[in-house]
Amino acid sequence: MNFYAKHRQTLNVGRHFKQTFRMKRQIKKWTLRLTATVVLIGGLLLIIILNPILTYASKTTHNNYTVFHNKTLDPTLLTKLDQATELLKASEFYNPKLHLDICLNDRSKYPKLMRTLRGQAFAWGFYNKVVLQGNTNYQDNNVELNSYKWNLTQLLAHEMTHCLQFDKLGFWKSNPVANIPNWKWEGYAEYISRQDADQKNLSKNIARLIATKKSNWQVTFADSTIVPREYYESWIMMQYCMNIKKMTYKQILADTTSEQNVTQEMMKWYEKNKSERTTSYWQ
Repeated sequence: MNFYAKHRQTLNVGRHFKQTFRMKRQIKKWTLRLTATVVLIGGLLLIIILNPILTYASKTTHNNYTVFHNKTLDPTLLTKLDQATELLKASEFYNPKLHLDICLNDRSKYPKLMRTLRGQAFAWGFYNKVVLQGNTNYQDNNVELNSYKWNLTQLLAHEMTHCLQFDKLGFWKSNPVANIPNWKWEGYAEYISRQDADQKNLSKNIARLIATKKSNWQVTFADSTIVPREYYESWIMMQYCMNIKKMTYKQILADTTSEQNVTQEMMKWYEKNKSERTTSYWQ
């Protein structure tokens, strides 16, 4: 190879190196810009999520609650909050000093934001926030979503219980981060919120589930409000563990018994209890 050929080869290598260097520097620049944009958007979302007042016209303080709303607040809601508080007192995680934000679905962008981030639901409870997403009827005490109704007082207590879980367990030991089995997470919220007279008897609760068609995604109560079947099953399992086995919620969280085995234990108890009641009736 003569001198000129070697020189051209050296120049080509040099150009290739420069192009590669420029491309890497450009990719790095794009990556940094994209990362900065994602961090900025994430930061703005976090600020909005932690400060609902940014998307609401008004707020009303009632005991340990701050209610964020756009329309004139129906005072009936305050009564429902007090009733939900009474239900919460049954929880071993109850904290009378915990302050909660209640975010109403009255044309605010906040519930829409939560629906975008977490999906459609009757309501969401996380950190110290309860966000109602369905249409609320304060006088009839229900929240309607897709033609189904959830008891408002019990829904508030359910979502507030999640806030108690966050408060007591901390972020890293709470769902979704901790990946606690859903029957333990949602079942406990149902256990605390379902304290009506027709909901306290476990045998009757199991019988109600058995009487519900398996094709139904929901179970219906006497007041015509519903609960998703999965939540109902989680609730009666929690009721069995806490009322029959006399376990605390902390013990249930630590217990490694599978969901399937708990269900089998509960149904054996139910059949035995039903048999004893029948025998007692005919004696």
